[in-house]
Amino acid sequence: MNLARAIATVGGYTMISRVTGFVRDMLIAAVVGAGPIADAFFVAFQIPNFFRRLTGEGALTVAFVPMFAGMVETKGQQAAVAFAGQVQSVLLVVLLALLAVAEFAMPGVILLLAPGFGGDDPRYDLAVELTRITFPYLPLISLVALWGGMLNSLGKFWAMAAAPILLNLILIAALATAAGLLETPGHVLAWGVAIAGAAQALFVALACRREGALPPLLRPRLTPEVRRLLVLIAPAALGAGVVQVNAFIGILLASLLPAGSVSYLYYADRVVQLPLGVVGVAIGTALLPMLSRQVRAEETGAALWTQNRALEIGLLLTVPAAFAISVIADPLITVLFQRGAFSATDGYETAITLAAYAAGLPAFVLIKVFQPGFFARQDTATPVKVAAAAVVANLACNAVLLPMFDQVGIALSTVISSWLNAALLATLLYRRGHLALDRRLLVRAPKIVLSAALMAGALWFLAEGLAPWLAGGTAQRVGALAGLVLAGLAVYAAACLILKAAHPRDFAAMRRAG
Repeated sequence: MNLARAIATVGGYTMISRVTGFVRDMLIAAVVGAGPIADAFFVAFQIPNFFRRLTGEGALTVAFVPMFAGMVETKGQQAAVAFAGQVQSVLLVVLLALLAVAEFAMPGVILLLAPGFGGDDPRYDLAVELTRITFPYLPLISLVALWGGMLNSLGKFWAMAAAPILLNLILIAALATAAGLLETPGHVLAWGVAIAGAAQALFVALACRREGALPPLLRPRLTPEVRRLLVLIAPAALGAGVVQVNAFIGILLASLLPAGSVSYLYYADRVVQLPLGVVGVAIGTALLPMLSRQVRAEETGAALWTQNRALEIGLLLTVPAAFAISVIADPLITVLFQRGAFSATDGYETAITLAAYAAGLPAFVLIKVFQPGFFARQDTATPVKVAAAAVVANLACNAVLLPMFDQVGIALSTVISSWLNAALLATLLYRRGHLALDRRLLVRAPKIVLSAALMAGALWFLAEGLAPWLAGGTAQRVGALAGLVLAGLAVYAAACLILKAAHPRDFAAMRRAG
């Protein structure tokens, strides 16, 4: 496997996914807006996604991929696929049981996870109904996580990275063709989520079959390997999903605020998810199986080099994104979402929330870079301790900031706790000898920050000059924003070359290494 090539593959498909996701969210904003129906749907969508990250994609990936990749390295693909079949059978039993319990207990689940929807709030009944429709997404997408982890371990990254595109296309088609056919647009979106789960599962299953890696259906048995996996999964659920845990705490607290607050957080998070997905998720996805194989083969030097290059790529791409988003948050939200049912007030509240989130973008990505250093060594206990500290910090910050800043306080609390999480992970890796910053990274990191700061200054100056265009009609706003983005990219690239923060030959060398 090759780190730069794998990151490019995952990042490329994730970029397509995020772009189609923006189209989806622009359509949701125009049709549904940021009112009670939107709040109810976003809760209904986030709840199965939250459980997916805890029981499926997050916990399963970080525990399963190192074991599966290690088996491929030592016992061959056939033995590893047989192990995956054992895991699949147990996973299905657990997830189907969870689905049955959740469907029955959904009124209580909503009160527990979105307490602000209680009483006479019209969002409550709608959230219960929509979540019952979306919850089957959980077992389907968890199977996708299992099969995708197998493909990633085999160096086939494209299918898992491309699968989310199906969700976006299906929701776009559903809103475009059936928005007025059901009781509310929220019902249309909820059914679209359930259908998309089935489509993604079929897509990734076919990709596994082409690679000869589709796990067989077996009778559930707790084999020694499965028991080992279950031991690793429990702490991994919180360790890998701390960003999601903090985000869900935000939703819970936002449900206590005036209507629209959940939606402001959702739309702001969607913008942040573009660089986070393209860079952070891509790096984490590519890094885990690669580090797992290098650790199993006792290639200590190669593992340290891989970790340093992942850090370098992460900083090079996310630091400028954080600076840029903070400077042009308002025109970004205006161009992307402010139309139809999405008002100017909604745009302002979302923009200030986005500016707060932007400060945490590098931390979100650093967590994705540091966590594989533990998971590749089958250590899922340490990240859960760090995650617990971050969650406590998040709650403490919310206690102080929420009364003063409403949903912006929730975003700031997430940022602070995420930086704490990243710092603790890095410190522990360093103390164990699993992280040693090389000279190249130590020299270039400050230059990357300086280049991003120069770009931010240029963006601020240009935004002031383009203010009449940014306040004009749709075509003018889109043109002005596109000009800002292109100018920012040009200034940052030039600054990096002048300051020697990066060089094109470095990427060519990383593509050849491997």
